[in-house]
Amino acid sequence: MDLTKLATERRNPDTLNIDELSALEVVQKIHEADLQVASCITPALKEISIVAEKAVEAFENGGRLLYIGAGTSGRLGVLDASECPPTYGTDPKLVIGLIAGGEFALRNAIEGAEDDAELGKSDLQKENITEKDVVVAIAASGRTPYCLGAMEYAKQQGAHTAALVCSMNSPMEKLADTSLVVVPGPEVVTGSTRMKAGTAQKLVLNMISTTSMIKWGKVYSNLMVDVQPTNEKLKQRARNIIVEATGVSEEEADTALKEQNGNTKAAIFQLITGVSADEAKGYVEKQNGRLKDAIKLYSQK
Repeated sequence: MDLTKLATERRNPDTLNIDELSALEVVQKIHEADLQVASCITPALKEISIVAEKAVEAFENGGRLLYIGAGTSGRLGVLDASECPPTYGTDPKLVIGLIAGGEFALRNAIEGAEDDAELGKSDLQKENITEKDVVVAIAASGRTPYCLGAMEYAKQQGAHTAALVCSMNSPMEKLADTSLVVVPGPEVVTGSTRMKAGTAQKLVLNMISTTSMIKWGKVYSNLMVDVQPTNEKLKQRARNIIVEATGVSEEEADTALKEQNGNTKAAIFQLITGVSADEAKGYVEKQNGRLKDAIKLYSQK
């Protein structure tokens, strides 16, 4: 294995003397490097949109979106997946994050796990992968055996596979149905892919999950209308969303939210149309939770 050929393992010529700099100068170097990250995603925007569309297709047909990776890449996938239920009111089993080594690996380095292709396969087997699912394998190097094993198995089951990698012409890129190649270049500290590569991966995962949720009807205008008001902060956010969407007072928003048992979408529909709580809920359900479509349907009648 020749790591020197990987973009993620090359030395950054701008930071060769970083160990001689002051703390402020080090911070400035890191900041300068980070400013380059967003632009490296531009060439992959079409492919990212394809994966998001495939995810929506999966959701609408009883499938799921699964992220799988090792180390930082795996943790980022788990993070993105775990944020979907509170933000968009999704079932925790709809967007799933898998990391080599399991939950213990979220807080502890289990470096050997990434070299086990069979482990990647078995982790997906436990999730009962089918042709309805979308599997996104994440690895900065694009050559992680754990991810390759998972991808090979996913393809055998007919699932759509994507590879989110930070190196060109990698085995994962070649194996994937859709390749998301974002190359931020050498790290400030050579090989520390939790930095620029990790930031790039996080940005792409944000795009996949956010775009898929928007296209699946989880957003009205730019408001997260499926937010689950499970704590005081989220209850207040739900009230604010209803106020923004309808123009009513906070008290009226709170009343409608209670009548709808915390269903922000139905509360908005109820306040905009003036229909009963039950009728509002029915309209939204008939349109599969797409609030704007429900309001259009009502206005046409």
